[in-house]
Amino acid sequence: MPDVAEIVIRSLIFIAVLIIMTKILGKKQISEISFFEYVSGITIGSIAAEVIMGLNRNVGHGVLAITLFAVITLLVDFISLKSKKFRDAVEGKGTIIIKDGKIMEDNLKKEMYSLDEIQSLLRKKDIFNVADVEFAMLEPSGDISALLKKESRPLTPKDLQLKTANEKVPQTIIMDGEIINDAMTASGKDRRWLSTELEKLGVTLENVFLGQVDSYGDLTVDIYDDQINIPSPQQRPLLKAMIKKCQADLEVFALSTESTSAKEMYKKNADKMKEVLKNLEPYLNG
Repeated sequence: MPDVAEIVIRSLIFIAVLIIMTKILGKKQISEISFFEYVSGITIGSIAAEVIMGLNRNVGHGVLAITLFAVITLLVDFISLKSKKFRDAVEGKGTIIIKDGKIMEDNLKKEMYSLDEIQSLLRKKDIFNVADVEFAMLEPSGDISALLKKESRPLTPKDLQLKTANEKVPQTIIMDGEIINDAMTASGKDRRWLSTELEKLGVTLENVFLGQVDSYGDLTVDIYDDQINIPSPQQRPLLKAMIKKCQADLEVFALSTESTSAKEMYKKNADKMKEVLKNLEPYLNG
């Protein structure tokens, strides 16, 4: 049996080798892997374990074997990109398991999935009624892709012919009470603005666990003390209320004046405010 020092040295060597090989093989090796990648990963791990524990005294042979399997895996990935037949043979193909709300029992048996397992996968997609599914496919990764029937799909703004504002990635500008300068720059904000917004919320920078700027430029914070309720941003609701008030005031002025020209002017501007409110509705509603 190799002594403790030798095992430690071998462990450190092969941890470094495995990390390097994993980096070379890419994220696919640690996410949704194919059958071949699964087998390759097990083999590489087994080789590393044997060499670490001293069953194979030659460290160089172990590194060579791991490198060989990494090269084979890369070669298989490359050929898979070029040939669909090869890709289907190595990675497998998707299998239709639900069609027009009916479960394809023969395909379930072929894939050796039980009804309980399929229902569990559907529940992860927030689907609880098989009859609501138009089409579902079991992917090679073991996940399920499902398309609901049209009448069972949730309504979207497009279905209601509503305009929506474009969303941007929220910027985390505060983390653990510290300002993230790069994110602050990306959000187009500065420290003076941040100080003002924190003052409005009644919190200090040191008490903020997480602070983010959303698509509309509003600051939302999560503070360390979960018992304290932080008010939500009110800029957009206040702006919407102000525009509505201006429109209502103009309409009242139009009704109260005796001057024809003034009445037309007030009415015209009231219509303009109504149009402005309509155009800004997606942004003001969030």
